Amino acid sequence: MAFFPSLIRRASSSSSSFSPVVRNLRCFSNVPENTVYSGPTSQSSIKRVTLTYLKQKHRKGEPITMVTAYDYPSAVHLDMAGVDVCLVGDSASMVVHGHDTTLPITLEEMLVHCRAVARGAKRPLLVGDLPFGTYETSTGQAVDTAVRILKEGGMDAIKLEGGSPSRITSAKAIVEAGIAVIGHVGLTPQAISVLGGFKPQGKNVSSAVKVVESALAFQEAGCFSVVLECVPPPVAPAATAALQIPTIRIGAGPFCSGQVLVYHDLLGMLQHPHHAKVTPKFCKQYAPVGEVINKALLEYKEEVASSSFPGPAHNPYKINDADVDGFQNELQKLGLDKAALAAGEAAQKVKELSTSVEENPSK
Repeated sequence: MAFFPSLIRRASSSSSSFSPVVRNLRCFSNVPENTVYSGPTSQSSIKRVTLTYLKQKHRKGEPITMVTAYDYPSAVHLDMAGVDVCLVGDSASMVVHGHDTTLPITLEEMLVHCRAVARGAKRPLLVGDLPFGTYETSTGQAVDTAVRILKEGGMDAIKLEGGSPSRITSAKAIVEAGIAVIGHVGLTPQAISVLGGFKPQGKNVSSAVKVVESALAFQEAGCFSVVLECVPPPVAPAATAALQIPTIRIGAGPFCSGQVLVYHDLLGMLQHPHHAKVTPKFCKQYAPVGEVINKALLEYKEEVASSSFPGPAHNPYKINDADVDGFQNELQKLGLDKAALAAGEAAQKVKELSTSVEENPSK
């Protein structure tokens, strides 16, 4: 640790080759410098969630909480709430990038989301989705993609969809490469081409049995958990009882080891018709955040249009009268009379507004 201060001192004392390193070091801190902007000054002191911790919760029968996050602010919120697992899902394709399916998002885009989340979430176990088209060709491709999710994205584990033999083989290869894996069965959004759309699974005997068999296959491959999506309530507990690893439900009833929801869905953030179309029926809205956002943006627009913002309370940077006069004089020397007049008028207006607020603090 002593290396860093000495490195910074040497770099700041000259324009040596160390300065780019210092700039990079600064990027690794999740606490911004106290300059113009301020940010979170403390993070949770709780130790990071590990697979061992999740296994202990599962053994005790304590529900596991999982929420998706796609950027630094949402990750910080999950961190503060004490959520166990943060999933950087390929659902970002729909709720962040505006696509109708999860298929278009690329690995490079996923890595950007992963890195942002890793900077914000210090407690949860971080899981990154393998996006469509990055692991289907071969086990080698699957392992390579999973390695990038961990090395470049800062994730602790990966999730992959589907219970076909090739997916199970890929999951096994990734686990054998030393990477923790969550399987995903039931409705697998990356397979909508063969499923015929976003349709629930397990609604008949053969489909229900397939869900359980696929979950067992993922367990056999070494996965530490399985997500069950959009299956009838009786199917999920059957899979849960058959498995020795935790099951995470999403639209699968209450009888699983844990629950996952999409951040934007549970907060009611998305009000556009496109998002109403992709918000699932099973999601509970815990807050009307989207309505609050819309109201705030409308109020901001109206205040800017009426020139009521920014007011005195939002003009924190001061210049004394003598410096204003000096500034005007220098502008006039430069032949910028209109600029000098504008500066003087602005200074007078700010002074008048401040005096008005002091005399009428309730306004």
